[in-house]
Amino acid sequence: MALRVAAHFGTEIISADSRQCYREMSIGTAKPSAEELSEIRHHFINSHSITEELNAADYEKLALGYCADIFSRRDTAVVCGGTGLYIKALCEGIDPMPPADRAIEKQLQHDYETRGIEWLQEATRAEDPIFFAEAERQNPARLIRALAFRRSTGQSIMAYRSGQRKARDFHVIKTALTLPRQELYDRINRRVDIMIQEGLWEEAEALYPLRELKNLQTVGYSEIFDCIEGKTSREESIGLIRQHTRNYAKRQLTWFRKDAEYAWFAPDDTAALLEYVQGQMKK
Repeated sequence: MALRVAAHFGTEIISADSRQCYREMSIGTAKPSAEELSEIRHHFINSHSITEELNAADYEKLALGYCADIFSRRDTAVVCGGTGLYIKALCEGIDPMPPADRAIEKQLQHDYETRGIEWLQEATRAEDPIFFAEAERQNPARLIRALAFRRSTGQSIMAYRSGQRKARDFHVIKTALTLPRQELYDRINRRVDIMIQEGLWEEAEALYPLRELKNLQTVGYSEIFDCIEGKTSREESIGLIRQHTRNYAKRQLTWFRKDAEYAWFAPDDTAALLEYVQGQMKK
């Protein structure tokens, strides 16, 4: 859909995927194909090394730069991706905050992997009840980030959320794609199988020596690392990739549905989406 919309407006695509920017992670992040990348110019794809740690504040700065570059040549830019916090950072801005201690993050990640989501939820509830009251409680990455921030700074991460939107010198039109849940889950399962056929297992094996990197604490890689370490069988790890991807898709839907500015479309209904976008442009 992003390719079709970008082609319609004769413009370029800015990725809002927090992992497709890393050159070393291709199959497991479902990057656009070489043909697709040659068809439409993309930004924030294969732009960084896996050893570089980026966050939403970094993305805000980068994406605003991409926008300025595109707007110097075009009236429209297309942003596409599923990392909701990155999209929010571009559209609304993100509050500056001190960094969390990386060693504390790593320890919490290890504790979560060994003790489970219920332990992580209870620790977050006990140490940062203000955050926990509003948290996506099934999202371990967010819980780890908030708990690490609390332990690093002694403050709740909520203290740095002003809720003030930054002014942007461009108009934002938000659209999202949806499928019936069973169809979505079936497609996720098939996509995982295709990734395995295309070499995801070998890609993860090559990255195994770097497994401690935060960027590799990602669905599709973590499960294979566990298999390499003998914690699961190959078939079990593939089943977990399917399951965890479905879980992630559910969390994405929860995130985007909270934002009433999104208009929802079927993935193949390009005409309806373009009609909506063009109508919004006239306002």
